[in-house]
Amino acid sequence: MKYDFSPKGVCARRLEFELDGDIVKNVQFMGGCNGNLKALAKLVEGMPCEEVIEKLSGIECGVRGTSCADQLTKAIKQASENL
Repeated sequence: MKYDFSPKGVCARRLEFELDGDIVKNVQFMGGCNGNLKALAKLVEGMPCEEVIEKLSGIECGVRGTSCADQLTKAIKQASENL
């Protein structure tokens, strides 16, 4: 199922991804640090939700208190609650 998420406190304006059961697929960030976010999307492709959450939750970008990676974990948590 495809999900659309509006990140808060980061440069990325929108985040889209799919969950195939508990597997993360097709992550795309709109806005933000283009190269880094493309790399992040490739790294989490095919990973179970829990593994992505475990590895990326709580990562901060500067003094923002969050990051695009952390916002991805929040989006995955929110989406997986609806499974």
